[in-house]
Amino acid sequence: MSTDLPTPPLPARPSAPPLPSATAPSPAAMRADPTVARAGALVDAIREQIGAAFYGQEQVLDQLLVALLAGGHVLLEGVPGLGKTLLVRALSAAVQCSFARIQFTPDLMPSDVCGHAFYDPKTESFRIRRGPVFTQLLLADEINRAPAKTQSALLEVMQEGQVTIESRSFTLEPPFMAIATQNPIEQEGTYPLPEAQLDRFLLKVQMAYPEHADEVRMVDAVTRGRVAQDFDLSRVRAVASPAELISLQKAASAVRMDPVVLDYAVRICRATREWPGLSMGAGPRGSLALARASRAQALLAGRDFVTPDDVRSIALPALRHRLQLSPELQIEGRRIDDVLQALLAKVEAPRQ
Repeated sequence: MSTDLPTPPLPARPSAPPLPSATAPSPAAMRADPTVARAGALVDAIREQIGAAFYGQEQVLDQLLVALLAGGHVLLEGVPGLGKTLLVRALSAAVQCSFARIQFTPDLMPSDVCGHAFYDPKTESFRIRRGPVFTQLLLADEINRAPAKTQSALLEVMQEGQVTIESRSFTLEPPFMAIATQNPIEQEGTYPLPEAQLDRFLLKVQMAYPEHADEVRMVDAVTRGRVAQDFDLSRVRAVASPAELISLQKAASAVRMDPVVLDYAVRICRATREWPGLSMGAGPRGSLALARASRAQALLAGRDFVTPDDVRSIALPALRHRLQLSPELQIEGRRIDDVLQALLAKVEAPRQ
């Protein structure tokens, strides 16, 4: 059986025109841009405060901040005990947003997530009891331990920012961000997320074991002079308000993306639909997610324009959960990330 990833030639396309020089200001000009400078200072402050309680995992934190700037939702995958819940709690403390947590279990019902109507004998009328989704930062903990019926309760709220209860729609207070944690699919007692649910997440972030030095710091912080097995979040200060977060998201959406770079992002997504070894590629929502995340990635890097490197650097978390391997590659034990890396190496990037 072959062990090489299939890398067929992509269909020919017209050569891309060179980027105009006006779309690529110098780094000095970027640092002088007041909007970019303010956004960078605020993001740095958020990162610093989270780092007071959450050690290491810089790439995971950066991808979480990309989703925050892009106004998207995150699926955070990792084995138990890596600090996924701690990361979200530290983020909520740093940005001063209302926070709620739902522990997903096999017996959780959709009404436990969104809310329900109940009869109040005092007023002799029906009243609406709002569920935990009525918040700004929602932690859906171990979302794949609940069946698909309960998982789908988040579809409307993630896509439209509203909840419908008894034919009445309730709009959530912005900014709203859902961060769902899940254990690897092969673990016992887990249910795969429906494709429609997965597609609503802007990014799927994979969390690995911490580096040795970071794990030493974590163990020392938790065990020294403390009885309970918990982290101290009292050192995390609120450095941003919900209004400032909304301003950050507007700044990210205003980041310039040259038509040639946008075409590059779309070509990457379209290539997944024809790539051998993939039984399902990314749809148009994948192209939207890649463009939004690339703009946020550029702002995180201190620029107000997107480069092809921004697109490449965020392509894996933006697309890995939207693809399905063919049965042949699954039998061979291939990973989605390996196929995506091969695809990115073949899709021609624009030359500046």
